[in-house]
This record gives sequence, C-alpha cells and structure tokens, in this order.
Amino acid sequence: MADRDIEQLRTELAAELGAEIVRWDDATLAGRAHDTWPLSLVRAHHGTLRSRPACVVTPESVDQVQAALVYANRHDVKVAPFGAGSGVCGGFLPDDETMVIDMGRMNQLLEVNEKALYARVQAGMMGDVFEAALNERGYTMGHFPQSIDLSTVGGWVSTRAAGQFSSRYGSIEDMLLGLEVVLVDGERIAIKPSPRRSAGPDLRHLFLGAEGTLGVITEVIVRIMPLPETRRLCSFAFADFDTGLEAIRQIVRAGWRPPVLRLYDEHESGRHFGQWVEGDACFLLILCEGVAPLANTEVEACREICLSLQGTETGEAPVEHWMGERNNVPNLADLVARGFVVDTIEVTADWSNITELYSAVIAAVASVESLLVVSGHSSHSYAQGTNIYFTFVAQPDDPGDAEKVYLECWKRAMDATVRCNGSISHHHGVGRLRVPWMRQEHGQGIEVLRAVKRALDPKGILNPGALLPE
Repeated sequence: MADRDIEQLRTELAAELGAEIVRWDDATLAGRAHDTWPLSLVRAHHGTLRSRPACVVTPESVDQVQAALVYANRHDVKVAPFGAGSGVCGGFLPDDETMVIDMGRMNQLLEVNEKALYARVQAGMMGDVFEAALNERGYTMGHFPQSIDLSTVGGWVSTRAAGQFSSRYGSIEDMLLGLEVVLVDGERIAIKPSPRRSAGPDLRHLFLGAEGTLGVITEVIVRIMPLPETRRLCSFAFADFDTGLEAIRQIVRAGWRPPVLRLYDEHESGRHFGQWVEGDACFLLILCEGVAPLANTEVEACREICLSLQGTETGEAPVEHWMGERNNVPNLADLVARGFVVDTIEVTADWSNITELYSAVIAAVASVESLLVVSGHSSHSYAQGTNIYFTFVAQPDDPGDAEKVYLECWKRAMDATVRCNGSISHHHGVGRLRVPWMRQEHGQGIEVLRAVKRALDPKGILNPGALLPE
C-alpha cells in the first residue's frame, strides 16, 4: 500500500467514524505494534521489529465495528483485532498496511441474569474488572487465567483460553453460552445463550480460538455461578513427577474435580516452594471449593489418594503462598534486555502418553546450546489426560543469536510433542508461532479450516499470518 493510500485510508475512516475513533499518532501506533510474544520483544529490543499499523480504530459501538470492516473489505485493507495485547504466540502482529480494531472502549457489563446464571459483557472488558463486578453481586465466572489483569473477555474467547481453576469449572469453551461477532462484510451474527442445543453444528466453535481470522467478537455471554461457600486446601510432596501425575490421574478418574490440581517437577518445586520441599521432591497443590459438604468430602478423598501413593502432606501454607503469587507475570521485556531467552510452552496429552511427552520435551529442549534450565508443571487435568506447562531459559553468548535459540527451543518442543501424540497447544492458542505444526495437529482437517476461512473471509484480510499456514 503506497503512502498516499495509507493517508487516504486514515482520512476517509476518520471522516466516516470520527477523528476521536481513528488514530495514527506515533504513540498510538507504537502501542499497537505487537502483543507480548517473547519473539516480538526480542526483535523490538534488537531493532528488527519496525513495522507499525496504518491506523488504530477504537470503536464505541457495534455499528462502528461494522463500518470499519465494510470499509476494509471494500478496499482490501488488512484488519487485526486487538484486545489487551497479552497474547504470547504472535497472534497480533500488524504490518504497516493493517488497520487495527482496538476493542478497549467496548468494555461494559451489559447484563447479569441471576435466575439463568449468565452474564452478557462487551468483548473489550478487562478480565479482572469483569470478575470483580460479578463478585460484587455474589457471583464468579470461575475463569482465572494468569493474565486475568492483562486480558479481555473477548480475548479469552478468541484464543480459547483456560484458567487456573479449570479442572473444576472448565475452560472458556465450557463457559461460553453465546456471542455476537461481526463478519468481514459487516454482517452481525448473534448466537443466543442456551443451556444446550441440538440444531446442527455449534456456531460458537467457529469463533472460539479463531484468533480474529474469521470475524471480530463484540459481545460474549458466559456462564456464571454463585461464589463458593467454602474453600479447603492441602498439598503433598512426591518422590518423583510420575507418581504425582498418577495421583492426579486417580483423583480425576474417580470423578473428583478440585479446581486446582497443580503438580511441579523437581526444578519448579525447589524454585517456588523451597521452604517446604526437601531434595528432589515434586510438589502437588490441591484446592477444593463449593458447598461445604462437597468441598470437605472432596479434599478428604484427594488426601486419601495422595497418601496411598506415599505422598507426604505439607499443609495449607504452600497453596496460600501460590494463591498470593499466582498472577505475578514476569517482566519479559526486562529479561530480554538482560540477554535472556525465556518462554513457556503448554501442551497436552492423554494419560497413556504424558510421561513420555514430559521426558521427551525436557530432553529435546535441554540439548539446545546456551540453555540454562527447562522445567515443567501440570496445571489443567481431565479424566483422559493432562497438560504440561514447560518453561525454558537460555542465555546465548552472542545476543544476536537470541532469535535463533528461541525458535530452536520451540521447534524441538513442538517436534517432541508431535512424536509423542500430544496436542501442540493447551490454552495459549496458535498465533504465528505454532502455525508450522498446524497441519500435523489437524491432518487433512486443516483443509476444512481453510475452506471455512475462504467462505467467511474470501479476500483473506482478517489477521493474515495467524492460525493457518499460507
């Protein structure tokens, strides 16, 4: 797009939507140049990430979202929806020919239906603000991603997020009852809330995890529930990671669903819970809540299983410690500036494959030159399997090798995951980072996703480069 065309885009949109809605000053463009993908932070630090969007549209209404998309579709302008920029896989990376639609002004809680237990909220509302508003009325969504203070409700849907209490309350796909989305041609689609329906394919799942490639989510309707009556905590140290995983497997197999079942390997146990852990023990945190009879029975059942596997009980204090620290997100930009290469990789597998997957990923990433540590923990579990949330830290001798080292760590982890029949993402989505492994994840099903993309976005202007291989 020529400079003249960019200026025309800016002035025409400003004339149609209002000068306060369409911005292109340096500060605005710099603030909407990328998300929190560590590789973008590395590139920005080394001066290799220079592109900025053409303009930023900050709509206050669905009508303005529709108008912006109609204009973009008519003039073949690329569009990148923006929530709060907390994505860590490069789902948001606009170039200088892209219009950003920033949903931050559409941030209102529209309805709380206390009888049907749902809330209707605009997509740009911040997660912590939404949860606090529910709490004031005596309710919770039960969705607590570590980024709750940094992410939007619409972003949760767009990336198919999972929260820290998901083992009981489910992930975003379990909580989403309905939504409103604007398609690339300006058409507004509203999916009404329902406890269940059997009227053909579930259209909600077209947009769950689509990362802005199929439409712009403007409103969501989510399940809520009364705040829990009571909460019970306990923790255990196990001789090794495999035994801790077996404890989780037996707990969920029996039908118990503690909101928090977090197992740390020996590296992370020592790092986070050193005052309670001795040697190479692996630490399991358990939190049960709800009505008192259920929570009390559940925690005792979990305790019995852990003790039967020679777990050593270590009390409530470690869980309380985790609760106080759980939303402290590291300052990645500071670590990058100090020469470190850091990221997390969350994958999943069934119980038949998870121990092999854990060992394979640890071994693969550990062999990367300049790696300092790779570790993992399980944080979301199901009757069929669990996830492992890996963390790696490297420090190349040559700072110019940071990007190469980063990508090599990811390649080895993804390749090992695929070899062990795991899924390449549990809750951070795909972005641009995981695109090379999407065909291995979906097989021939990738062509179905391509067909959906062509049908809903025939010109391919919605967040190009994200989610799907070119």
